[in-house]
Amino acid sequence: MNLVKPLIALLAIVNPLGIIPFFILFTESFSREQKRKTILISSLSAFLVIAVSTLIGADLLHFFGISIASFQVGGGMLLLISAISMLNAKTGATKSTSDEVEEAAERASVAVVPLTIPLLTGPATISTVIIYASKTQHWWQHAVLIGYGVIIAAAAALSFLAAEPIARFLGKTGINVMTRLMGLILSALSVEMMSDGLLKLFPGLGR
Repeated sequence: MNLVKPLIALLAIVNPLGIIPFFILFTESFSREQKRKTILISSLSAFLVIAVSTLIGADLLHFFGISIASFQVGGGMLLLISAISMLNAKTGATKSTSDEVEEAAERASVAVVPLTIPLLTGPATISTVIIYASKTQHWWQHAVLIGYGVIIAAAAALSFLAAEPIARFLGKTGINVMTRLMGLILSALSVEMMSDGLLKLFPGLGR
C-alpha cells in the first residue's frame, strides 16, 4: 500500500485552513484559556476518531456484512460529494447544517461538536481511514495510519492557534483558493477509490 496517499487524502479532506472561519465564529466570545482548551480537545478528538477508525473500522464492516469493495465505492462517492462542495468553496456545507452552526455558536463548548465531528473528521474522513486501513498488511502500517492521526491533529491545532493571523493574511479569497485546491486533489483520489472498488465488484470491467 502506498502510505503517502492516505496522508494526502486526510489533509485534503480535513482541510484545517477551511475550518478556520468556523473556529473564529464558534469561539468569538471565548477567553484565551477557553480557546486553548477548545483547541486541545478538538485536536485530541480528531486523533481519537482516526485512531479508532484505523483499529476497529474494518471489524465493524465485517460485523455488518459490508464488503470492502462496496465500502470503497460508497466512500469514494462521499469523498466526491465533499470534493465538489470544496471546489465551490463551501467547506462546511456538506458537513453541518445552518441550524447546527447556529446552535453550536451559542454553546459554551464546541470542541467535539461541531469542530471535531463533523467539520474536522466527518463521514468522509472516517470512510477514508477505514478503506486505507483495510489495505494494510502489517502492524506497522496500522501504526503509520495512527501516526497520520497525530499529524492531522497537530495541523488542526496549529491552524486554530494561528486562526486570526491566517484569516487576516489569506482573507476569504485566499482560504477559498486553498479549499478549491484541496477539493481538486480530493476529487482525483475519490475517483481512484471508486474505480478500485468497482473493479473488485465487477472484475469484467478491467478486461
